[in-house]
Amino acid sequence: MSVVAVANQKGGVGKTTTTVNLAAASAEAGRRTLVIDADAQANATSALGAQPQGAFLYDALLGQTQLQSCIVSTSWPGLDAVPSSMDLVAAEIELAAHSRREYVLRGALTEVAGSYDLVLIDCGPSLGLMTLNALAAADAAIAPVQCEYLALEGLSALLETIRRVQVHLNPGLHLLGVVATMYDGRTRLSQDVATQLKAHFSAMFDTIIPRSIRLSEAPSHQRPIIDYAPRSRGAEAYRELADELLNRLSDLPPSTLYRDGALDGVAR
Repeated sequence: MSVVAVANQKGGVGKTTTTVNLAAASAEAGRRTLVIDADAQANATSALGAQPQGAFLYDALLGQTQLQSCIVSTSWPGLDAVPSSMDLVAAEIELAAHSRREYVLRGALTEVAGSYDLVLIDCGPSLGLMTLNALAAADAAIAPVQCEYLALEGLSALLETIRRVQVHLNPGLHLLGVVATMYDGRTRLSQDVATQLKAHFSAMFDTIIPRSIRLSEAPSHQRPIIDYAPRSRGAEAYRELADELLNRLSDLPPSTLYRDGALDGVAR
């Protein structure tokens, strides 16, 4: 099981769109895939049309139920989800006194190790405790960045957070790459930002996600783009990005995060 956190503390850069559509493309390629909605806004839950069965991620993190009990199927074959709710806002406060507060999500994920090939965690727009939980639970992280200059400004803070997590919480975490999103090739701005990303980040993904009306419409229909508009530019881009992601994951050393006893001795 490979676990990937989709993170960027800036809102509106395409984290949820990337999570949902990468997951659908992964499932289309035959991988058993799980999306964990770790954002209290629950946009990934809505975009996937995931109908909660009474339990949310919040309940699993607080120990009120097991993560397995929160998992619901989506309309896309091979793709499941752990839904979120506004209650997740309170989780950071309620977990503050937990002795291993940064590892609660990792502990919950041990319940489903072996059930999925790929787990994608949709992080909220912050670098708070929930994002730290996602990064501590992940083998790798990817960072969507909107092709605008303001989106570049917060990227250094995210990269510094990832570095600190690697040092203090999860030495096995890899930055898998930066993904340029909402690219409009007709504008000089998008071209300049994409050029800067390529110049400064060797881990930049080759696939660039275009700005697309179809991508914007798909969540309102609670369907991934490869179902809503399977031949659109956005659908093809996410299929290509999924191929890149899976290839990069295959190049990583074998993960030890979810082996028996992997949490034993973790610093408190």
